[in-house]
Amino acid sequence: MKVGCARGSFGIAAMPTWAPGLVGRARRGSQPADAATRRAALSPGAEGRSAGDDALRDAPGRQLQIDFGERLVEIGGVKIKAFVFVATLGHSRLLHVRAFRAEKQEHWFAGLESAFAIFGGVPEEVLMDNPRALVVRHDAVSRLVQFNDRLIAFAKHWGFRPRACAPYRARTKGKTENGVGYVKKNAIAGHSFASWEAFEAHLVEWEREVANVRIHGTTGEAPIVRFARDEAHRLKPLCGQPSFGSLRELTRVVGHDCAVEIDTNGYSVPWRLIGERVAVTVAAGEVRIRHGMHQVAIHKQSDGRRLRIIDTAPISMVLLVAIARSAGLRSRRRS
Repeated sequence: MKVGCARGSFGIAAMPTWAPGLVGRARRGSQPADAATRRAALSPGAEGRSAGDDALRDAPGRQLQIDFGERLVEIGGVKIKAFVFVATLGHSRLLHVRAFRAEKQEHWFAGLESAFAIFGGVPEEVLMDNPRALVVRHDAVSRLVQFNDRLIAFAKHWGFRPRACAPYRARTKGKTENGVGYVKKNAIAGHSFASWEAFEAHLVEWEREVANVRIHGTTGEAPIVRFARDEAHRLKPLCGQPSFGSLRELTRVVGHDCAVEIDTNGYSVPWRLIGERVAVTVAAGEVRIRHGMHQVAIHKQSDGRRLRIIDTAPISMVLLVAIARSAGLRSRRRS
């Protein structure tokens, strides 16, 4: 995460631009909690969790819980399996939903980045239930967790700490599991859609007009109100951080043609670095090349294939060096 960028002020000013109108509506009078939410509020606490643990994890901005659920959805008259990603902030219970056609690692990352964008920031930690796409191994005895390398890189990119539920104890992630059930029963059941796009639009509207303005069965408040008052300003600001999917950190050796190859395209590098190992960052449409602590080249990323993206200065220097070497050889031969 980048640091030093401006945060919003306390309360509504720290919130995403879409939220203030919903806060006013929720404060004037929200929908009552649905029966499923009321039942969840009465369920006993998860094993291995104390009241102190709950209070710590429920601290504003502390934890985001994530999960996927499957549901058959009628789209265009055909039953299609939808994979629904649900993210719930531990303190406010503010909820975000995304629908995908599969549940692979990239969908977990896309769901998380979507949640960060909607919430306007990143929590301290993200709790998940040991999905194979994210967790390599979680020992039930030692509690040692081996996260997927890509998840570790993703977490570092966004500045949060990944956590996994204790094996066979997914109830430690009850907020999101309850949220998945709530989405299935309240947002999807009994509905049909003309297209996938219509299904996605329905979830966006339901999230904003129903889920986050209702009175929550556990907190007794609308999630959007609790988020505005307590949690928005506790999240780490996004600061224009690019998507993890659009950022790549690579290592290349500079070729004899004074270039490094990325996606079949050659990007020029100063001649003096021929044969040297350089670090390449591809992000936000740019290719930035570093040698040690120094940035040595910046190029606009090309969408083409097998192209040469050249900075004329390094090539000119190569020609000068070649001419000088040639002149030196001729001089030595004459002598």
